[in-house]
Amino acid sequence: MQSPAHPHLDALISLDRGHLIHPVAPWRKHEQRGVTMLESGQGAWLKDASGHQLLDAFAGLWCVNIGYGHESVVQAAAEQMRKLPYATGYFHFGSEPAIRLAAKLVEISPASLTRVYLTLGGSEAVDAAIRLITQYFNNTGRPEKKQFISLQRGYHGSSSMGSGLTALPVFHRGFDMPLPNQHYIASPYPYRNPVGSDDAAVIAASVAALRAKVAELGAERVAAFFCEPIQGSGGVIIPPKGWLKAMSDAARELDILFVVDEVITGFGRTGPMFACDAEGVQPDLMTVAKGLTAGYAPMGALLMSEQVYAGIADGAPVGAPIGHGATYSAHPVSAAVALEVLRLYEEGGLLANGQKVASHFAAALEGLREHPLVGDVRHRGLLGALELVSDKSSKQGFDPALGLADRLFDTGYRNGLVFRSFGDHILGFAPALCFSEDEFAVMAERLRKTLDDVLSHADVRAALK
Repeated sequence: MQSPAHPHLDALISLDRGHLIHPVAPWRKHEQRGVTMLESGQGAWLKDASGHQLLDAFAGLWCVNIGYGHESVVQAAAEQMRKLPYATGYFHFGSEPAIRLAAKLVEISPASLTRVYLTLGGSEAVDAAIRLITQYFNNTGRPEKKQFISLQRGYHGSSSMGSGLTALPVFHRGFDMPLPNQHYIASPYPYRNPVGSDDAAVIAASVAALRAKVAELGAERVAAFFCEPIQGSGGVIIPPKGWLKAMSDAARELDILFVVDEVITGFGRTGPMFACDAEGVQPDLMTVAKGLTAGYAPMGALLMSEQVYAGIADGAPVGAPIGHGATYSAHPVSAAVALEVLRLYEEGGLLANGQKVASHFAAALEGLREHPLVGDVRHRGLLGALELVSDKSSKQGFDPALGLADRLFDTGYRNGLVFRSFGDHILGFAPALCFSEDEFAVMAERLRKTLDDVLSHADVRAALK
C-alpha cells in the first residue's frame, strides 16, 4: 500500500476496501492489503497516487498497445460524445463510427473474415462466438455438433461459457466449469513438451492430439477448435512457427470450425497486425479486443467468415431475428476510439515502431538467460516471458509456499517496473508499441535488479538446486 501523497488517498483506499470488487483477486487478501492507486500515464510510463514513476512493461493488461496519453484518441472520443454519445444497434439503427470500424476490421484482417459483431471486450466476443457457432450448426442441419475443444493453459475469458474453454484452474474452481461439452488437448509449450522442444515434433504432437480428441468425441459431434496463436494468460507459451497453420489445416480436414483468439496477439503485438498474418492463416472466426482500442475504451469484436454468416442468416426462419445482442454492441464512442487507434498503428507509425524495436525487447530478455533464476526465455514481437526455475537442468519450479510470485511483482514495483507475475513463476511482458530503445534499456536494468534483489533472499537462494 502507498504512503499518501494524493490528498484523498486514505479515503479512497478505505472506500475501495469496503465496496469495490476487483477482478481475479483474493477478495479478503485484497481488503487486508489495500489498493494500489494509479493516477496518470504518459507514453510507456505510469505514475501512482504517491508519485512513484513506473515503466509499464505490460501495457496495462496486454492492451495499451499505443501507450498512454494520445490526445488524438481523447479528441476522437470527445467529438463523438458531443455529436452522438450512444446509438443502439437494435431496430436496424446504427452509427457511422461502428459501420466504418466494421469495414476497417474486414480490410485489415485475414481475407476469410467478412462480417463483424462488435462487443465490449474479449470475454464477450468469445461468448458470442460460442453462441453463434451453436446457432450456425443448428441452422445448417447439424445440431449434433456441440462439442468444443481448446488447449490446456488456454485463456478465452471468464464469461459463463468462455471460462470453460479457458483451461486455467482458477477460472473453474467454484464455478462448476468446464461444461460437459468442453474438452482440452495439451498445450504445445516447447519448454515443457514431453516430445522435447524440436519444432516439427511439437507441431506433430499437437496435430495428432487434435485428431485423437476429435476421433474420441466423433467428428460429427465436434463444432470447433479454439486457440490463441500465443497462449497469453497461460504463461506466454509460444508455439513454433508453422504450428498455427498446421492446426488450421487439421481443423479443416476434420470439418470443424477453426477459431483464433487474437484478443492479446492482435494489433501489432507479435509483429504483424495479426498473428494469423505471419502464417497466412484464414480462420473461420476470430476474436479481438485489447489493442483494438488500446484500452482507451471498452470494445471487442467477433469476426466471421461469409460461410458462417450465411449459414446463420439463411438457416433462420424468414424475418426472424437472431437472438444475440447487448445494449452496448457497436457503441459509437468506443468505435470512434478504435478507428483513431487503428489510424495510429498505420499512419501514426506505431506498428512499424513495434517491429523496429522488437530486437531491443528480445535483447533485454535474452540478456537474462544466464541469470541463476531463469530457466527459459521466450518472445515474439513485443510479447515475451521469463520462466524461473529452481533447477535449470530438471526445469523444476519453486515451492508455492515461498510466495515468490508476489515477491517478484512487489520487488519489480519498488524498482519502478510493471510486468505480469504468474503464480507458476513466469514473468510476462507486453510493452507498448511506442517503447523506445532507451526504454528497453531501462526495462533490462530494472528487471535484472529485480531478479538480483529476489535472489538475495536467503530462502530463495536455499531453494536453488
